[in-house]
Amino acid sequence: MSSQTSERHRHAAAGQTAACAVLTISDTRTPKTDSGGRLIVEALEGAGHRIAHHQIVPDEPALIRPQLEGWVGEGVDLIVTTGGTGISSRDTTIEVVERLLDKKLDGFGELFRMLSWEQVGAAAMLSRAVGGLAGETLLFALPGSPNAVRLAVERLIVPELAHLLWERRR
Repeated sequence: MSSQTSERHRHAAAGQTAACAVLTISDTRTPKTDSGGRLIVEALEGAGHRIAHHQIVPDEPALIRPQLEGWVGEGVDLIVTTGGTGISSRDTTIEVVERLLDKKLDGFGELFRMLSWEQVGAAAMLSRAVGGLAGETLLFALPGSPNAVRLAVERLIVPELAHLLWERRR
């Protein structure tokens, strides 16, 4: 896609808003300590989007999957998860999310790790952040670190969300 075409699409997409859901996946976070989830909510609301749901679930596939499927089934436009994207035995988010994706946006994970490299160096390879479409719902899985959440939301998701919504809706 040429930069001129891309700019035309962004212009046409201006004003698109989303009904959003935020899922924090953690065995230890509480509503009081869920800083990553709060960052996502604040960034999306600050950009004019509506938060329809914000939940915390333990890192258990049997709890993560039905929550995500329920939101996809009710037509939420965007779901952003935080947590469970690393390589420890308890990190199961990516396996669940990838099974739900019909169209993967490989560029999201690639760009996220490239930008992470600037902040954390080689440790960026530990992130398995992923994004794509689950049915008609945009779904992004982010690490649990507040710095990683801020990076993904402020530099990738929010700046491109209206364009993503426009492409999905046309």
